[in-house]
Amino acid sequence: MHRSFFYSESSLSSESASNHESKPDQAICFEVLDIEAVRAEAGASSNSIDNDNVDTAVKNIALTAPLIHTCDILVAGGGMGGIAAALEASKTLSTILTEETSWLGGQMTSQGVSALDENKFVETTGACKSYLDMREAIRQAYRDTGKLTDTAASDPLLHPGQSWVTRLAFEPEMALPVLDNLLLPRVKSGNLNILQRLKAVAVARQSAIQAVLFVDLDTGAFHEIQPRIVIDATELGDLLSLAKIPYKTGSDSRLETGENHAPLAGDSENVQDFVYPFVLEYHPGKSFVIEKPADYDKFLADGKFSFDGYHMFEEVDDFSTGEKRQLLPFWTYRRLIDKALFKPGTYSSDVAMINWDSNDLRDRNIIDKSASVQRDYLALAKRLSLGFLYWLQTEAQRDDADERSDASGINKSSNDSNRSNGSNKGYPELKLVKNILGTADGLSMHPYIREARRLDAKTIVCEQDIVESCNTGARARLYDDSVGIGLYPVDIHGRQEVPGAAQGAKPFQIPLGALITEHCSNYIAACKNIGVTHITNGAYRLHPIEWAIGSAAGTLAAIYLSRNQFNEQQLLSANDLLAVQMALTAPGCASPVFWFDDVPPSHEHFQAIQIMSVTAIVEHNESSLSFEPDELMTAKEVDQAVARLSKYCNGLNHSLNLKIKVGSQLTRAELADILLRALKLTLQI
Repeated sequence: MHRSFFYSESSLSSESASNHESKPDQAICFEVLDIEAVRAEAGASSNSIDNDNVDTAVKNIALTAPLIHTCDILVAGGGMGGIAAALEASKTLSTILTEETSWLGGQMTSQGVSALDENKFVETTGACKSYLDMREAIRQAYRDTGKLTDTAASDPLLHPGQSWVTRLAFEPEMALPVLDNLLLPRVKSGNLNILQRLKAVAVARQSAIQAVLFVDLDTGAFHEIQPRIVIDATELGDLLSLAKIPYKTGSDSRLETGENHAPLAGDSENVQDFVYPFVLEYHPGKSFVIEKPADYDKFLADGKFSFDGYHMFEEVDDFSTGEKRQLLPFWTYRRLIDKALFKPGTYSSDVAMINWDSNDLRDRNIIDKSASVQRDYLALAKRLSLGFLYWLQTEAQRDDADERSDASGINKSSNDSNRSNGSNKGYPELKLVKNILGTADGLSMHPYIREARRLDAKTIVCEQDIVESCNTGARARLYDDSVGIGLYPVDIHGRQEVPGAAQGAKPFQIPLGALITEHCSNYIAACKNIGVTHITNGAYRLHPIEWAIGSAAGTLAAIYLSRNQFNEQQLLSANDLLAVQMALTAPGCASPVFWFDDVPPSHEHFQAIQIMSVTAIVEHNESSLSFEPDELMTAKEVDQAVARLSKYCNGLNHSLNLKIKVGSQLTRAELADILLRALKLTLQI
């Protein structure tokens, strides 16, 4: 029987847990926020109601004897990073995956952002295989309904929403069984246990984390998980605070990071905006105007609501910046369903997800705040989203009077018969759809979180490491400990203390050093809580990148335990680092660690090309993203590559060495394959 680190029948020690209130002769109580229970009315300025009685979101739960679980790896957080981490960790090791909400998937599902924020290479080389498999399974789920038109069903790049911000948008609920099916083989094997609606409330730690205490938000029961390795994939980096591992929040000082667009003095409260997305349909001739939300007039007076030059249903040329901008329709920006792709009668309307600057809540940081303050800020964010909906229905400028139809067949006639209010303002025909996001109020189950606590990691990725202005080649800074790739602009939602912080980025890598810290030997970060700055977080927080970080974290944990090492200095020896990179690029994972635009995970020499490139054994073209796998190598290039291989092995296997000789007609891919086999034989990997 395992002893609890938090609970004793004879003595409830206040020293064994953190983040709790303790009173003499009273049980230890934890004040926790149930995000799913937050109601928009909480803290409303126009309400005289006692805020604490508006909802049941803030709970005070007395500690009781916890159910104790042991495992090799705890993955806390079931978002993009957490799912990817659990997939890799549970291949061979006992793993527990916890999630605070009712839905797995994080930003893709419970946070409502199912119009994926990706990169232009995502369909081929811009993401890891498991992420691509997940995307394809979502497409197949729509095909399996039998409701698509024949043309849409046969499209290998099916995009149910046909939205212009992404290459794949869909209803969040369609992703839920896909994620379940990805994890199901691990669950059936006995290696993976998934526990949902659990919130972390305390950590027991010496030099390493010994246990994490969770409370079930539905029952109030406690679960204590005692793992060997802890992977933190919580949306706000909760375990950093609970375990007292050093971290940063908000903006950084230029004096610390050397970033051109960091302020001289950082501001820990300047965290990126969060938002509650919502979903709309459009039904001409009908009215679905909601009741005016509290605080609407204040938001309106503050100029919060705007199309920013865009029109609802039509493209428009905008010259407000002094240069011509072609603005695509607001409606199709993050549209989830284009009804024209489905058989008649399947959908009565397009379905569009609304995630816009107008419903981003600014300057309300919820990190390291009390549960009641968090509740009030989240409720305010809900009122802001509902306020934006009310503005769209009642105040938004309608498109001009000419009758047009967009690609979805929506009629934009200005005739009064097509307007429920007969005016030139507002779209009362917009209907809030409540079932798609799985909530009673029609807002996402969890706010979309853009910035978390950020680990004080061994490596901190800074602005100058990734942005276009500081990197002249085809790629951003190269890391020899790369464990993943990503590409997204530095996207800042919130106050830019130095104008221009939001900017383009070059294809970048995820260094292993950003996932670990010298402050805690068995902690691994697995999502947007890695070692980045406030600025670079804006590029690393997106769907496929969080997934890649999680894949790396799960793989790292498995290698970590296979060597029974709890010292990151040992882990980062050349051979151990290579073992992690080998595992990531192996066919079963196929997660790229080096950027190419012509070597997809399905390439027969994918692993060889990736490993030979990240180790710089085979040189790459600094001015191009292409590897040119079929290009012939010169004798000099072969000799140079063989010489560089000596860093890892003193001599080549004789039979392989015979193949590498002057005059051999080897392609770049073939040479990479031969060198990789030599490397594996020598290192016995």
